[in-house]
Amino acid sequence: MPLTRALRAGLATVLLALAALLVPAWAQDLQPVPALTAHVLDTTGTLDAAQLQALDTKLDAFEKSSGSQVVILMVATTLPEDIASYANRVGNTWKIGRKGIGDGLLVVVAKNDRKVRIEVAKTLEGAIPDLAAKQVIDEAITPAFRRGDFAGGLDAAADRITALIKGEALPAPAAGPQAGFDVDGFDWEDLAVFVFFAVIAGASVVRRIFGRKLGALLTGAGTGAVVLFFTSSLLIASIAGFVAMLVGLFAGFSPGAFTRSSGGGGWSGGGGGWSSGSGGGGFSSGGGGDFGGGGASGDW
Repeated sequence: MPLTRALRAGLATVLLALAALLVPAWAQDLQPVPALTAHVLDTTGTLDAAQLQALDTKLDAFEKSSGSQVVILMVATTLPEDIASYANRVGNTWKIGRKGIGDGLLVVVAKNDRKVRIEVAKTLEGAIPDLAAKQVIDEAITPAFRRGDFAGGLDAAADRITALIKGEALPAPAAGPQAGFDVDGFDWEDLAVFVFFAVIAGASVVRRIFGRKLGALLTGAGTGAVVLFFTSSLLIASIAGFVAMLVGLFAGFSPGAFTRSSGGGGWSGGGGGWSSGSGGGGFSSGGGGDFGGGGASGDW
């Protein structure tokens, strides 16, 4: 009996020592969560620029029309975590989906692990139950991945996922700043640049004809009318008109002081003090999150 107790004590000591050695190795640093900068992030360099742009444009248009955020992330590996744990951690860190609604969905592809995960926020678990998520993986994603067609698989998955979400009765998206006009290809940055340079160019001419004070007043009124036409917002038009009037009163700019830069990066002043470009980077989390582990995983 004493020998048995001694053996047990020795065995316990050995096991504890082994655990002390193994735990640090097991608890190695987790994979970092990359910064959320777009609807599609590929840290592996698998997708080319055109493929990334096409997917991102599709998911951006879906978010604007439905409010739901769908994000795709490609990484080399999720180890030491399994892909489900990693996807859940990323989804809740990024807080995909609208705040207070939580209608986000994350697709994670671990390329070197040959695994894929669709992680569904709680609000969308009715629209995309686990079985439906598994069908998307088995029917749209993994067959294409086996052929080496990652872009095709993700594109087909995006179509299936967005169609399922559209079938759910979700709150309509909040009216964005562009809701007042539907000029195709025209956005707020275009309008701001147009008004800014129109005011600078027009104020100088109007001041020469009508004088400083009356010219400033006419510049403000004209600017306000143009902005009202494009935005249908009296408040925005009033602000733009007031700013234009101040420019007409006090600015000493001349139309030749600003030129279009040849590099395509926007407009730049002769003094190099102001520039505007369309470098993107405007995507951000909706503040939702609330990923409870719903979804499905697969491999190829």
